[in-house]
Amino acid sequence: MAATGEIRGADVHEDTNGDGRDSGSGTSSRGVEQGDREFLSLERELTVLLRRARANQGEMAREVHPDLESAAYGLLVRLEECGRQRATELAGYIGVGKATMSRQLRALEQLGLVAREPDPADGRAWLVDLTEEGRTRVRRVREARRERYVTHFSDWDPQEVSELARLLHQLNRGMEK
Repeated sequence: MAATGEIRGADVHEDTNGDGRDSGSGTSSRGVEQGDREFLSLERELTVLLRRARANQGEMAREVHPDLESAAYGLLVRLEECGRQRATELAGYIGVGKATMSRQLRALEQLGLVAREPDPADGRAWLVDLTEEGRTRVRRVREARRERYVTHFSDWDPQEVSELARLLHQLNRGMEK
């Protein structure tokens, strides 16, 4: 699998003898236990992935609307995938407080991407949903992103792509705990 070779290649950066082989001591001169190398490689690769994801999120946000904050893109995707939700549910999912969520929703309303309406089940709460304009823009950007993934992963076996998606889902579930 291509991913295995990449991870092993990342491990070479941790060796201390410069020839790509472990020194055999079980511990490098930096005090890294051999069993920890996998986790150091994981941390390094996740750092790169997350840095790229943040940059991509900013690009996608600007593609939806030039004035859209990068952080608000995730809200739009959540609404596109799950439909209308309470603002408190969105805040919990994104991991922000009520004040931050209110500010982001106001900005999205001003851009014409979302609309709020009173929750019929609880008059004190609000339901948030994409406007037709918001839905159209988010779908267009997500479809363009999917096409880029198809291009970037064209040399991968479809089962590798599926396995990567499965492992990322497992990682995300584990991080929620």
